[in-house]
Amino acid sequence: MMQTADIDTIRAASRTIVRRLGFMRTDLAATGLAPSAVHAVLEIGDGRVTTARDLSEALGLDKSTVSRMLARLQAHGLITASAAKPDPRLKALQLTEPGRRLFEQIETFGREQVRRALAVLTADEQRDVQQGLQTYARALGSPSAPPELRLGTGYLPTLLGRVTDLHARYYSRAVGFGAEFECCVAREMATFLAQMEGSQVNATFHASLAGTVHGSVSIEAHPEDRAALRWFILSDETRGMGLGRRLLEQAMDHVDRQNVACTELWTFRGLDAARHLYESAGFELVEETPGTHWGQDLVGLRFARRHPHLA
Repeated sequence: MMQTADIDTIRAASRTIVRRLGFMRTDLAATGLAPSAVHAVLEIGDGRVTTARDLSEALGLDKSTVSRMLARLQAHGLITASAAKPDPRLKALQLTEPGRRLFEQIETFGREQVRRALAVLTADEQRDVQQGLQTYARALGSPSAPPELRLGTGYLPTLLGRVTDLHARYYSRAVGFGAEFECCVAREMATFLAQMEGSQVNATFHASLAGTVHGSVSIEAHPEDRAALRWFILSDETRGMGLGRRLLEQAMDHVDRQNVACTELWTFRGLDAARHLYESAGFELVEETPGTHWGQDLVGLRFARRHPHLA
């Protein structure tokens, strides 16, 4: 899966293209028309749309906005709108002769923009641009089906390394933890995984996209029918997808089935998104402890969740 930095590079390039081609200007292609109106002339002139409804779908604009834009184009004498067959409620759109001349002017202007840009590239680079933009445009136009998310339990090859990596990256950025913290995560989780079969309460849950672990949480058995929720982490790419909630639900279902009387976890003040998830899963704050943790002065928070059906 593409990393956030790579995605942001593509987004930045897309914004640059929009600006360099002039789509931020109120007078696009030296026509005196707004960008949406210029696109309307292009769509009608190419024959890709024949009705206002088609134009609304093609440009991604609501019907009222398209109706006002078409009225302005008609007032300028650039288009005609007549009753369409077989449904007279639809308006068939056509360019007038001035509209056709404007269409050719826009086409010439646009082709020259692209020609000047491609002139500084090699033949191979020109093909890369053509093929890459076609592929990207096709992907943007495809139905946005969510990626296939696979939830699993138990040990998984690379799980330890991936969970350690995600912890090190997130907590380095969030609170400034360094090598000591990363080593602690790797050491303690490695011990847990090696001994996980020693108790039915012990469990680890993970979620993968395209074969890569993007989230995980574990339950570690403690004495006296207690347990700890540990190593809960998500990748940056999957935040906001509801993955954290699904993993927590799995973990809480597990401790309830195992009749765990109380499940605890430790976190730090300031990690508000994680705290919200914990509280929505039934955890309550029971202790606040200021102190130094892996070289950083932080307030530790202990949360506890009681089994809903046990005293």
